[in-house]
Amino acid sequence: MTADTKTKKSNTTYKVVLPFYLYAGLAFATATTLLFTSSDALRSHFFQPKLLAITHTMALGWGTMIILGASYQLLPVLTQRRLYSVKLAGLSFVLAALAIPLLVYAFYTFDLGWPAITGGSGVVLAVSCYLINVFGTVGKKENIHAVFCATAAGWLLLTTLTGLALIIDFTSPFLPKGALAYLPLHAHIGIAGWFLGLIVGVASRLIPMFLISKYTNERLLQTIFWLLNGGLLLFLLLFFGEAELAYYAFPIACLAVALALFGYYCYRCYHLRLRRRTDAPVRISLASVVMMLAPLFLLAAIITGSLAGSPDSRLVLVYGFFIFFGWITAIILGMTFKTLPFIVWNKTYHRRAAAAQPPNPKDLGSDQLFSVMILSWLAGLLIVLAGIGCRSHLLLRSGSAFLIATAFFYNLNIWKIIAHKPSDHERHHQ
Repeated sequence: MTADTKTKKSNTTYKVVLPFYLYAGLAFATATTLLFTSSDALRSHFFQPKLLAITHTMALGWGTMIILGASYQLLPVLTQRRLYSVKLAGLSFVLAALAIPLLVYAFYTFDLGWPAITGGSGVVLAVSCYLINVFGTVGKKENIHAVFCATAAGWLLLTTLTGLALIIDFTSPFLPKGALAYLPLHAHIGIAGWFLGLIVGVASRLIPMFLISKYTNERLLQTIFWLLNGGLLLFLLLFFGEAELAYYAFPIACLAVALALFGYYCYRCYHLRLRRRTDAPVRISLASVVMMLAPLFLLAAIITGSLAGSPDSRLVLVYGFFIFFGWITAIILGMTFKTLPFIVWNKTYHRRAAAAQPPNPKDLGSDQLFSVMILSWLAGLLIVLAGIGCRSHLLLRSGSAFLIATAFFYNLNIWKIIAHKPSDHERHHQ
């Protein structure tokens, strides 16, 4: 299918999609800066205002915003249907863009009154717009990738509603066991239901597409879907049933099997690829699939430590940091530079005359900037993890500085792509 054919099947405009990418890049820069200035917070307990602010900047401003933007572009491709509402997509951006800074400010200052409630409510409304758009676009389409997206959107709404309930409980208590007791529920619905579910659903379509792979196995993807969502539902039953910690091994096992099967799916796609040369963004995306297993091992270690009566707070910090600055950031760094160049290329060249020879979408960005970005991200990730492990101020600051550099190179490269203009020769033939 040509780029021009895809455009005819999609009513999504780049004017709706690109702001999400730009906003996410700025949120990533903000989060890394906050990490640098608040690095000492990583040497103590995980529940504190500055870490809450950093976590929600990464989860909402970085991860969720870029996924929302990419979803609006990719949903018509996944479903072969037009986006339900471009206006709702724009409204979801405006609501989230205004609400997220307010919520982050509330956490940073630990003002859980009207700023936090207003910010949390704005996020819920933005996600509601997204949910309506997803279900309106998917409709009755029996497509496993679309089902993944719709289910993940439902988990996202539940995550944000739970988060808003926790905020309200801090000032007007109503939850039976208090807000802190429900933090694991809020966190794991978001991580496993939203991020993991959406990433697996979309990546299982994009990775074969980028590799030009002939491998397909819908039955395997359906098995992965039920293992992921069944494991999460089992987690909810155990949580509300106040089960012993040891029983949580069962939902962890479900997720582990699902991820192992997804890894096998990606391996088969890679093995049966027609495009023998794999570019750097796809390699990073494939590496992020392997990285998915690390949080499960960390979670098992945390539960084991708790059962032994000696839980280590550093493991919890490593767990949270690795999820947002490691796994989720890896998939975003890889997929951004596969999806964004095509969006901008399509905007610029889809009406070109046949005589014009446009550049390849991958040439809109800089390979050098991408390579330096990945090296600085990997250095920052490993150094900060080491700093958490030995509670070293120097390592935490040094690693955070590398992550700031990562955000700088990321933003520089996406601006380079978005600002791309056709040459005089190309304009003459359009």
